[in-house]
Amino acid sequence: MNSSAVPAVLPRAADSAAGPLAPGTHTITVDHRGTAVAQRYHVAGAGGPVCVALSGGPGIGWEYLRMPLLERAFTMVYVEPVGTGESGRLPDPREYTLPTYTHFLNGVIEHLAQPPVTLLGHSYGGFVAQQYALEHPEHLASLVLYDTSPVTGEEFWADAVANMERFARRHVADHPEVARYVEALTAPLGRLDDDGATECLRTIMPAYVVDYWGREDEFGPARGSLRMYAEPSLGEGPAFDVRERLSGVTAPTLVLVGAEEDFICGPRWARMLHERIPGARLAVLDGTGHLAHVERPAEFTDTVAGFLREHSVPRGPGH
Repeated sequence: MNSSAVPAVLPRAADSAAGPLAPGTHTITVDHRGTAVAQRYHVAGAGGPVCVALSGGPGIGWEYLRMPLLERAFTMVYVEPVGTGESGRLPDPREYTLPTYTHFLNGVIEHLAQPPVTLLGHSYGGFVAQQYALEHPEHLASLVLYDTSPVTGEEFWADAVANMERFARRHVADHPEVARYVEALTAPLGRLDDDGATECLRTIMPAYVVDYWGREDEFGPARGSLRMYAEPSLGEGPAFDVRERLSGVTAPTLVLVGAEEDFICGPRWARMLHERIPGARLAVLDGTGHLAHVERPAEFTDTVAGFLREHSVPRGPGH
């Protein structure tokens, strides 16, 4: 990865008097069933329209999603999901559900008090983004669905496991540790503590990119910085499936996906989104897996930035 793409360290706390989009870390409270829960978000960049970014998981720390090249041209707002990092915890872990994350996202967007924003959701964050686009179209100028799917359930997970099994067969001779990858992928994280969940994520990280071992000098530090929190995996609710509702998405939409090497949310699922969302644009980034913004940051940035410039609304006055 080019050194110019390395994220700058954000301030630990922003001056609240400077407004909700001051660069740095902000904490608000969101009411959840009568309980005030802390919700953190992080602002990087100070130009152009506002793009709110949602990380994957549920339960993966937000930091991996930093997009420093986009921060040069746009105001990036990274949500630190409830249940992770220094955001609050829910009294009942069964409530880490899609409606909960959508509710907390709305708390952040309403707090920003901006014209309609771009919403970028990666992986599980893309599930939340789809739900939000259906519930709150008035808040969105555009939508970026990045390596995600309109459906989960048995078929989705069977496909992911089969892809991981193929990955293991291809690489086990040179890297015997990949024999553990399917077990780590399917581990019930709710039975682990945060360190155990993090170990599972770091174990399988090479499967999320193309040519991990050929670029280990670049990807190794990113692997070591990944963090996962166990409790959000205890959320209870039906499998995600909005396929029959996607015709109701009104925001201009970019569906962005890696090539077939994305074992979990590859082109098969992206095509479903592209076919069902009116006017959606599909971009497949060759030579990338599930983390195109890390693997090919320049190509990723060009694709997303071009779309954002077409469809975003400038920041409001005084920000």
